[in-house]
Amino acid sequence: MPDTQSKATDAAAGVGRPVPGRSELVVMIAGLMALNALAIDIMLPALNQIAHAVGLTADGVESDNRQQLIIFAYVLGFGAPQIVWGPVTDRFGRRAPLFVSLAGYIVTATLCITVRDFHALLAARFVQGVFSAGARLVATSVVRDLFAGRQMARFMSLVMTIFMIVPIIAPAVGQAVLLVAPWEWIFGVLVMFGIVMLGWTWTRLPETLPPENRIPLNFGTALGAYAEVIRTPVTFGYMCASGIVFGALFSFIATSEQVFREVFHRGEDFVLWFSGIAGMLAVANFTNSRLVEAVGMRRISHTALILFTVLSALSALLTTLLGESLFRFYPLFILTFACFGLMGSNFSALAMEPLGKIAGTASAAYGFATTTVSSLIGMAIGSQFNGTTIPLMIGFVCLGMSSLTIILITERGRLFSSR
Repeated sequence: MPDTQSKATDAAAGVGRPVPGRSELVVMIAGLMALNALAIDIMLPALNQIAHAVGLTADGVESDNRQQLIIFAYVLGFGAPQIVWGPVTDRFGRRAPLFVSLAGYIVTATLCITVRDFHALLAARFVQGVFSAGARLVATSVVRDLFAGRQMARFMSLVMTIFMIVPIIAPAVGQAVLLVAPWEWIFGVLVMFGIVMLGWTWTRLPETLPPENRIPLNFGTALGAYAEVIRTPVTFGYMCASGIVFGALFSFIATSEQVFREVFHRGEDFVLWFSGIAGMLAVANFTNSRLVEAVGMRRISHTALILFTVLSALSALLTTLLGESLFRFYPLFILTFACFGLMGSNFSALAMEPLGKIAGTASAAYGFATTTVSSLIGMAIGSQFNGTTIPLMIGFVCLGMSSLTIILITERGRLFSSR
């Protein structure tokens, strides 16, 4: 397979753009993906303050599960529009849709600073998610333009390793902002990061979809491309499996501030505990990048999914029998969460591998499954928060078992293949 540099050079030849090297490309793609993570994680420490400011939580009330909607409104906006962004990027290339997305992200983040009504804030967050979806979809489409198979999984693992710096530091950045400024400045950080990514990609990212490979934009073509996604067993199977199991990721992100503040009474140092979890996820992503070409995507991801389910069941059982304990829950949970680092990139690469000719559409369908479907599942689990971690961990077990069942069907009962 051609290396990144030669393929990017070929793709960029018609536009005369400078071609980033491998290291710069890894960081750039990670930065585009981080727009989404930053828009979620930076405000976790401020959710309770924002809820008070927009009239959701009354004085004297510790929390309201509806504050989770500040996260979920964004995620729902991020998910479904990818179905539209996919055909658009396959028709117009990667650069133009990316710049529209980044400009919209900046404008909507600015709008969030001004609103004081809960429903208006949810609307602004939803639209911000719509624009962020375009940037994320372009990022994954560019990678698929340049890579396939294990090389794509390895590259995406390196991207995810850099990307995971954001979930590690974002809550701390949000907490630092709150120490010196009102919560509105958290959205100011999003504005500044969006401007940086717009300038960087404008000057450095080449067009990776040559004109001769673009697909006409019409309803019939788009419908046919999505039908091909559904008809491709490996793509559809891993897309569904990812959509289900990643519901666990969203359910924890939305409830994490409540879990550490209300269950374990660690609200003041919540960012440190959250960063530890994100840090272990980054380690898992890096480990996957070093092992995947030698071991194989299926062996690693199937093992991780089984381990995820077993650890979740063990945590739920111990909490039920012995009660809540941070120092019993936390070690098990960081190992459970690390499994996402061994599943995410591999599931994505397995789903995308057969559909390189419609990478934008395939990425859109996969993004829909792992955001809209996952967030709806996560919302359902998060709404069951009752001051304990038991509903969360039981939800994890159910999602892990469901995802494993889908993969068994997809792989016709054979797990751990070296393919």
